[in-house]
Amino acid sequence: MNRPEPAHAAALRLPDLAQLDPATRERIEQAVLDIFSQREFHRVGLIEIARGANVSLQTIYKYYGSKEALLFSTLDAQLQRLAARMLDHLQGIEAYKERLRKTFWVALDFFEKNPRVLQILMSSVYINTWRRSGGYEHRPLFSVFIRVLAEGRANGVLTAEVDEKTLLDFIYGVIQRNVQAWVVRGMKDPPTRQANVLFEMLWRAIANPV
Repeated sequence: MNRPEPAHAAALRLPDLAQLDPATRERIEQAVLDIFSQREFHRVGLIEIARGANVSLQTIYKYYGSKEALLFSTLDAQLQRLAARMLDHLQGIEAYKERLRKTFWVALDFFEKNPRVLQILMSSVYINTWRRSGGYEHRPLFSVFIRVLAEGRANGVLTAEVDEKTLLDFIYGVIQRNVQAWVVRGMKDPPTRQANVLFEMLWRAIANPV
């Protein structure tokens, strides 16, 4: 569900953090994950993040500028890690179905290992604001998925009834719902235990039946 967004959302841009000390950035991002995953966006104050990261409030404003930019920059960094993991795991896998299976598994595994990211996506994100920041369709991650799906459609392996973006939405919906349910149900019986079964169900839905 989309939430009301701040009036200045259209002007939001992700900050350039090249000058921020990496160790300081790591502490800030961990504080963001800890705090925003526990409470909704409007209930979190920047002073809490500063205290949690053991930095000054001035540092937060200097490098991030706003609470929205701080949150979306942290999400962007997490999705960068997921994209890098996908690329790494895809190396050396030639069979198309197995490459897509691995992509599916890596996404499930990432959110299992990083449940705070999903909890933030569930409770703290203004979707329209995130979209306007350029982070919603995260380019590195988006391009990995799209490239794999486009190859499948081009080779007649996947259905041609819908385009790659629709296929991606379908796959992401399966991933998100399964991990979301796992979080809500107390993080028992992680989805990766059923990854192959879930993937085969998904494959039957998106494979070219001809």
